Amino acid sequence: MPESLTKLTYQTFQQGKNYFGLAHKILSSRLRNLVYPTLEQKTKPIPNELLLKLQQRLNQLLETDWQDAQKGIYPESLLFDNPWDDFFRYYPLVCLDLPETWERVQQQNYQNFSPEIDTDGYPSYYVQNFHHQSNGYLSDLSANLYDLQVEILFGGAADPMRRRILAPLKQGLKAFESVAPRQTRILDVACGTGRTLKLIRAALPQASLFGTDLSPAYLRKANELLSQIPGELPQLLQANAEELPYLDNYFHTVTSVFLFHELPAAVRQTVIEQCFRVTKPGGVFIICDSIQLSDSPDLEYMMDSFPETFHEPYYKHYTTDNLLERLQKVGFENIEMQVHFMSKYFIAHKPA
Repeated sequence: MPESLTKLTYQTFQQGKNYFGLAHKILSSRLRNLVYPTLEQKTKPIPNELLLKLQQRLNQLLETDWQDAQKGIYPESLLFDNPWDDFFRYYPLVCLDLPETWERVQQQNYQNFSPEIDTDGYPSYYVQNFHHQSNGYLSDLSANLYDLQVEILFGGAADPMRRRILAPLKQGLKAFESVAPRQTRILDVACGTGRTLKLIRAALPQASLFGTDLSPAYLRKANELLSQIPGELPQLLQANAEELPYLDNYFHTVTSVFLFHELPAAVRQTVIEQCFRVTKPGGVFIICDSIQLSDSPDLEYMMDSFPETFHEPYYKHYTTDNLLERLQKVGFENIEMQVHFMSKYFIAHKPA
């Protein structure tokens, strides 16, 4: 297929997902307002000029995504990767879960778990209905619906944002060119359903991959996803990022995607300390998370409404938190920051 046609197909594919996400949000909001009219009063429409900025940011993200594939940072096939089986299986369940979600919002009940869910032993900050999800991150249903819910939230841009870690990751590994590919160790902290590890596997098919997460349900989903792709199966462990169960200086690179905005401030610092500890001298630690006020003041309106709309109790503090200072405090240096669409990236190096 000619390159221009492939690019057009990719852009059409992504814009289709964006329109679908927008249609879902509009229809579900109208239905919610009929059932719970008091919730409509708390929801403010996004101004048209802000919608235009978001579209421009999305277009820039998609262009960067395309260009990185053309540079060979990852296979072009990743641009069209979509879990269609999961979509057709779980989208009806996403819709069926909406009334329960609206009820929690109406009642402001943000720590609601079914009796069969065991919440003992988890940090108090983790036992939350993040995104108003039924049973938070502790059920198989939540794990099955999560990726689709995030895709709808970001209008199909979740994976393009995740893929922005791959270029700096591969660049960081150049410090270890003498290491055989199979001996290169990469850790994804809070790996969730394994989407990021799947992308890393496609870009680095021979690397040894590791993932940790607090949720056994999400690790089961990650194992299901990752066992379907070629290559060595990543080693997954249930673990708290505040106490990573690995030796000092063990990993050549460490990544963390969409974690830090869901942590209290003190825990963010502890997790950064742990990631510094397990990263090899000369290695790189890459954070992908939400934009912040310092880099995207024009989107302050959305950052202000996001915590309540999606129940993110630690997000407001995150938007003003100085992660650069936190990274420098533990010893990281040569820290680069990037912004793509709705995500911000920190590429931090541990001194050799």
